[in-house]
Amino acid sequence: MKKILTLLFVFLILLTACDAATTAPPTPLKLVPATETPVPLLEVIPIPIGYGSSGGWYELYFTDPLSPLASTRTGGIDIPLAQAIDSARLSVDIAIYSLSLNSIRDALIRAHKRGVKVRIVMESDNMDRTDPQRLKEEGIPILGDRRAGLMHNKFVIIDKSEVWVGGMNYTDSGAYTDNNVMMRIRSVKMTENFVKEFEEMYVDDKFGDAVVPETPHPRLTIDGTDVEVYFSPDDGVQVRLVELVNAAQQSIYFMAFSFTSDPIGQAVRERAVVGVTVAGVMDNEQINSNIGTEFDAFKQAGLDVYRDGIDGQMHHKIMIIDGSTVIFGSYNFTNSAETRNDENLLVIHSQQVAAQFMVEFQRVYGASQ
Repeated sequence: MKKILTLLFVFLILLTACDAATTAPPTPLKLVPATETPVPLLEVIPIPIGYGSSGGWYELYFTDPLSPLASTRTGGIDIPLAQAIDSARLSVDIAIYSLSLNSIRDALIRAHKRGVKVRIVMESDNMDRTDPQRLKEEGIPILGDRRAGLMHNKFVIIDKSEVWVGGMNYTDSGAYTDNNVMMRIRSVKMTENFVKEFEEMYVDDKFGDAVVPETPHPRLTIDGTDVEVYFSPDDGVQVRLVELVNAAQQSIYFMAFSFTSDPIGQAVRERAVVGVTVAGVMDNEQINSNIGTEFDAFKQAGLDVYRDGIDGQMHHKIMIIDGSTVIFGSYNFTNSAETRNDENLLVIHSQQVAAQFMVEFQRVYGASQ
């Protein structure tokens, strides 16, 4: 089954390349195998190490840990984020689990020196690292969560008009040796959601389950695309994820750093029983270390689920359902993400966005073992 899926995904990539090479208008892609609805090709954003594409209201970036240039630790998907920070005129707010990328550190210092208001919320356990200390020495305020649960968010708000969100920590390994994703979203309403979440932590000093759900726009439409926005642990994310999995009619593809949630795992297995195609890749180290990993249950059920094949971490927290719905963010499919950690998760209903994530799934799936 794995070989058949890999051949289908390779065909998808080859078709994309052939379309891009012609001078005539590109032939619309077909999602394989979830739907026959044509999906338009997107503008490619060239990056020395990684993959980028633009869909108008968003830009989507994936790391490339298999690149022979990854060891140089420069030219990756952190560079577009650093450039966006360099363009900030008024404010930069960051909620990040860990920070050690010099590119981001230096961009924040430059912003601070030219008068931009820079504020940071971090996981307290990671504040003693060199780069956070350097930022504090420059006069940039950093607030730690000071609690047992993790401040596990990874987002940046620039000028209260755009937000960068995804599963990547701003570290050398996150940008160069791990599988990760970032999305840049230009939407005032979307940004208002993340501003509210940031200020609950930075201004109100409320973390974890101390926060009451107050997201201004939990469901919104951006240029015709429906998006759902969730923050954990206050929004009950797991219930919604089970609903989305239960609604799958054709396919569920997932890439999971850590997957220990019994309700979500059970829902995935039940859909497979009724004929929904299921395939997934999970991080090898987490499979070995997690108590109650769903990997064993998936394999026992005969599902097409594999260990990742890279030296770094397969750090994604992604599901693609029926080739038309994408789930991603900082939220791992775990009980800790549901009940203790500060997390975020987006649900994007778009065949165009799903097609880009399917290409990433092919890359990760093709390297799995």
